[in-house]
Amino acid sequence: MTSRFIRNALPGALLLGQPALAAEPPAATPVKHVIVIYGENRSFDHLFATYRSPSGETVRNLLSEGIVNDDGSPGPNFRKAAQFRAANTETYTPHPLKGAVYITLPPPLAGGREAPADAKGAPFETVEAAAKVTSALLREDLRLMTVGATGLKPKTVDTRIRNAEHLPGGPFQLTPGVPYESYSANPVHRFYQAVQQADCDAATATPANPSGCANDLYAWVEVTTGTGGDGKPRPDGFNDRTTGEGAAAMGFYNVQQGDMPDFTALANEYTLADNYHQPAWGGTGLSSIIAGFGDAIWYAGPDGNPAKPPATQIENPNPQPGTDNYYIQDGYKSGSYTACADSTQPGVAPILRYLAALTKPVPAKCEPGHYYLLNNYRPGYLADGTKDTTHAFAIPPVPVRSIGDVMLDAGLSFAWFGENWNRAKPEYDPAANSYCDLCNPFHYQTSIMTSAAIRRSAIRDTADFYDGLSAGTLPAVSFLKPGGMLDGHPVSSTFPLFEAFVRKVLVELKKNPELWNNTAVFVTVDEAGGYYDSGYIQPLDFFGDGPRIPLLIVSPWTRGGHIAHQYSDHVSILKFIEANWQLPRISNRSRDNLPNPIQKPDRPYVPVNGPAIGDLMAAFRF
Repeated sequence: MTSRFIRNALPGALLLGQPALAAEPPAATPVKHVIVIYGENRSFDHLFATYRSPSGETVRNLLSEGIVNDDGSPGPNFRKAAQFRAANTETYTPHPLKGAVYITLPPPLAGGREAPADAKGAPFETVEAAAKVTSALLREDLRLMTVGATGLKPKTVDTRIRNAEHLPGGPFQLTPGVPYESYSANPVHRFYQAVQQADCDAATATPANPSGCANDLYAWVEVTTGTGGDGKPRPDGFNDRTTGEGAAAMGFYNVQQGDMPDFTALANEYTLADNYHQPAWGGTGLSSIIAGFGDAIWYAGPDGNPAKPPATQIENPNPQPGTDNYYIQDGYKSGSYTACADSTQPGVAPILRYLAALTKPVPAKCEPGHYYLLNNYRPGYLADGTKDTTHAFAIPPVPVRSIGDVMLDAGLSFAWFGENWNRAKPEYDPAANSYCDLCNPFHYQTSIMTSAAIRRSAIRDTADFYDGLSAGTLPAVSFLKPGGMLDGHPVSSTFPLFEAFVRKVLVELKKNPELWNNTAVFVTVDEAGGYYDSGYIQPLDFFGDGPRIPLLIVSPWTRGGHIAHQYSDHVSILKFIEANWQLPRISNRSRDNLPNPIQKPDRPYVPVNGPAIGDLMAAFRF
């Protein structure tokens, strides 16, 4: 495919977004540049549990719901977030038979990063060692890469947490026991586990909660299934500690006690969305894919048509014999696809029944013969655009349209700026760089990866972003993704490092007042990382939505500490791009076809015309 933008552009013009190109469509608002920054794996309540807006606008979080108090202690309505024990020993169900509540949580366990070691990545022993691996932080923030080691062996009780062995059965504050700059555990965040954690049941639906999701099985799923599914039965199918996580999912930070200072300040000054969601159940892969395609993608044969993947790569979340909810086949090397149009496939029928039983039934949007990717697999292309024929756990190239195709066809300049892309090798070598290929939706895509000219302009390094920012020649749309050390992912990063990544972007952007005045910066994370959230979840199709995640909208056009309640997810950013530059939809089935939500004052978080997601235009004051 050759777009009219590429045909008219000089080499490298797409990188710098040359404004003189006649093909560039005009913007419908004062926003001429969009910058989208994706961090990793944090839910809304995990970060903003105790946030109050100085504007006086309401925020739905653990504090406003009375689940916790200002000091992070259990509030008068703590039971609203109570976590239950359950049992699932025969066939997968998204709504297992619940037992008693957890009087005390299974003890949260410690993640990695036991001690600083230059040879193992952050935390480094010296600032000099940190400076060698990244240019994406301000010099004064490099110290954050030298602190935060746990001092604990992985998969042992995180004794930094106050009263870790006797926590009440709901959300608990991580700090000050686990300092905000420290590394922490990594809760499970996979598709079928996330569905169970939300515990959605059409029979319990109400007008205020029409999805019937109780969000009350986070701890149970985490200690029974975790990130397992390697095909090997556990020695003890009921041991709360064998998955290596404990109840880490229930931890949260307290902004009223100084946690997350940068994002709190941005929320106070600009706009925070408290009804923004990850677009899929589970982890980074599927949510990142939907963030670019507006849809799930599927396993294709050599001819580009739907095909059946190897049997060992098809999900089977039915419990192994003799275990409680320990899946038969689920893991990076043992299960990531599902044919969700086929009700005989493991795990599929109960979700289809749930969607059909809702007061307003929701179409699954699964096509016959398609095996959709649910969990993390590498893209089917290597960094040089050749097919990955050596890695067994890469989804074959997909001929599906993305927002990239829409922008290319319209001549709208864009680029995905992934940290360390310039170090990415044709062969997959995770030790050589921290560029996240599975985070980049365009890296999966035939139309972009097979054209050298488009690939060079559409996928760049964060260093190239700063070159364009300094010159005032950014493309119209910039997607930014920090590498694995700075993205805020638990265990491998810390959230202060992601705050610092964003801080540099905004510091450098504001040095150019003209560019700053016509830019909107969307700051979010790919998905909730398995952390508990109390918010409403709207079923859109078989794949999602999932729990709430934070979204900050930073722009001269969003000042005032506004709280945006419009129901939205990652595809809402695509809808904003389409609305702002008057672009067509991605396809006839992509989620950008969904209407903007209508939300009533008595139910401010629930669209009455669902499935519906917003285009975020209402968050701005043009």
